[in-house]
Amino acid sequence: MNVLLRIFIPLVMLLACMPVRANSPQTWPVSPSRLSLTTPYGRLHIDTNEYIYESRLLIDDAEVQPHVRGILNITYAFKRPDALIALVSINDGNGDCPISYRWVILKKSGYTLSPSFGSCSERIAVTAKGHKLTMRTPSAMKPDKIDVYTYDGKEIRRTTTSN
Repeated sequence: MNVLLRIFIPLVMLLACMPVRANSPQTWPVSPSRLSLTTPYGRLHIDTNEYIYESRLLIDDAEVQPHVRGILNITYAFKRPDALIALVSINDGNGDCPISYRWVILKKSGYTLSPSFGSCSERIAVTAKGHKLTMRTPSAMKPDKIDVYTYDGKEIRRTTTSN
C-alpha cells in the first residue's frame, strides 16, 4: 500500500501541474487529406518528392508562386459559384512550429494564394460562410485559448477566444 501511495501521489501531482490545453470543440475533427483536387479551374495537386519536405504544390503542371513546399495535404475544399477554395496544410520540418496553412482560391482568371498562417497545430476546425473562411485551432501562445483565423480572400485576421 505504501508503495502504491508513493507512486500514485506524485502521479496525481504531476497531472495536476500540467498545462490545460484548449479542447474546444471537445474532440477536434480529423482533417481530411488528399493529394489531388480536380476543379473546373485546373487540377490542384501535390507533386510528391523522395525527400519528404520537398513536395510541391502545383496547379496543373505549374508550381504555385510563391512556392509552397514541405509535407503537403489538401485538407478542405469549398465550392463557390465562381471559385473553388482549398486549404493546404504545410509541414516544413521546423521543430518549433511544424504546421502552417494557406488558402488557395482557384478561379477562371487564375488563382490567389493566402499568406501563411496558423498556430503550429494539426488540430483544426474549418468552416465557410459566404465569402468568409474560418479556421479554429488551439493557440500556441495561450494553451487554454483558441486562435480563430478568418480569411476574406484578401487578408487573414487572427483573434483569440476562450472556447
